[in-house]
Amino acid sequence: MMKKAACSAIALIGSLCGMSAMAQSQVTIYGIVDTGVVYTTNANPAGNSVFKMPGLTGSFPSRIGFKGTEDLGGGLQALFVLEAGFSPDTGAMGQGNRLFGRQSFVGLKNNWGQIMLGRQVNMTYLAMLKSDVLGPNIFAIGSIDTYLPNARSDNSIGYLGTFNGFTVGATYSFGRDNSASGGPAATGCAGEVAGNSKACRQVTGMLAYDSKGYGVSTSYDILYGNAGAANGMTSSDNTDQRITLSGYFMLGDTKIGAGVVDRKTRAAGAVNTDSDLYFLGASYPISAALVLDGQVARLNVKGSDNDSTMTVARLTYNLSKRTAVYTSVGYMKNSGKAQVALDAGGTVGAGLNQAGVMAGIKHTF
Repeated sequence: MMKKAACSAIALIGSLCGMSAMAQSQVTIYGIVDTGVVYTTNANPAGNSVFKMPGLTGSFPSRIGFKGTEDLGGGLQALFVLEAGFSPDTGAMGQGNRLFGRQSFVGLKNNWGQIMLGRQVNMTYLAMLKSDVLGPNIFAIGSIDTYLPNARSDNSIGYLGTFNGFTVGATYSFGRDNSASGGPAATGCAGEVAGNSKACRQVTGMLAYDSKGYGVSTSYDILYGNAGAANGMTSSDNTDQRITLSGYFMLGDTKIGAGVVDRKTRAAGAVNTDSDLYFLGASYPISAALVLDGQVARLNVKGSDNDSTMTVARLTYNLSKRTAVYTSVGYMKNSGKAQVALDAGGTVGAGLNQAGVMAGIKHTF
């Protein structure tokens, strides 16, 4: 009888331990499905216009993700994120047909911050999240510099920590991008080459401060090239460098955000550029359900007349906490031989200005 009771007690303890372990682990499935119809003028050198359903983005790129944490005790947690991008117009996978092209990392975190290993967004992406009021909208600064909303690094080690309002972070990539078709910012720079400690390496860093009414941030980002990489980055002596400075402040419920991105490329041949991208925007909640966003941005290519200026407005109506409809209107003025399309992933004739409008729907889960 005592033996049977002891066995029952052991089984109960084991069951309780199992329940405790399960309670300490959490996994979340989340995502966004966002698409609509866009119209742009001057979509080719002949000046023809086009109606289309874009695959790249709407107000936010579509994705499905899995994230989880496990309590390891003593304030230490394990964490992971697996996030896949896709095109809702065709169902195709994004980021060069990768399974988890948006993010794919595992790590540890405690009160001192978190360390992550894998493919992850880097500090250029994180530094501008709060000051860029339009974010990855189809008409936004990501149309001018496609790297900004796609700033991710393969094969990277990352750190992120927040202390008394200050956030510090850094990433180091052994080879930034293994795919030549991995998205608008892909370079096909695989890295991890024996005998070349700079090949396709990338370093990013960020320092930010946030309070209740305002925030500022700065970031540094440098990518080294290697043989076979795109955009003239065919040697590990070639570099693509960005330094950002951005901030925001609140006027009641209205957010004002502004910033500058200084970019210098040192590439093979004559593909060397020095440019500044300035942006200023505001987000105003007209009501609890209706939000108006606007932004002006200008790309100044130093020593060249090939500059571009973009003006965008977006109106979003939230049908619920998860579902919204929106419309965006925009205008891109291209000077000289500039060929920057208004819509992310779109086309425009060289030196032609472009107007556009998009209406869409977004659902989050």
